[in-house]
Amino acid sequence: MKLSNKVTQLTDIIAPAVAACDVALWGVEFLPQGGRSLLRIYIEALPEDKAADKQVTIENCAAVTHQVSGVLEVHDPIAGEYVLEVSSPGLDRPFFAPEQMTDYMGQTINLRLIQAVGSGSSKRRKVTGKLEQLDDKQLSVVTADGERYDIALDNIDKANLIYQDL
Repeated sequence: MKLSNKVTQLTDIIAPAVAACDVALWGVEFLPQGGRSLLRIYIEALPEDKAADKQVTIENCAAVTHQVSGVLEVHDPIAGEYVLEVSSPGLDRPFFAPEQMTDYMGQTINLRLIQAVGSGSSKRRKVTGKLEQLDDKQLSVVTADGERYDIALDNIDKANLIYQDL
């Protein structure tokens, strides 16, 4: 889950503005699309607010949009026009850092890998399964058919939670 240099630059610029709105920055996506790029910012309730069952509101999203727009206008890190989206990460939340997965042990995640894992007919670049183990170098996922994959964190291109109604 290596972030691009552009996303790292944008995150550094955006993070203080998000913190000023009393919410946590979950992650940033930047999708250059020719004439109009997309900047997507995910925000999360602060840990103490989550403990009190508070969630991100539309008012939080509006406040972050206002703050970040001002900061981006000053720093001007994006060439050309762009669309700014601010939202919560949602039920099928993307993960931007391994430590974000810690609270989701035992839950189903979807991974898109840089290099395929497995061998023979079970070789794949996309893996969906229960997150069984996570450390600073790799994670382990067990698929619905019982296959276990130990995957290096630096081999993960994208990761997200798969919401399952319990």
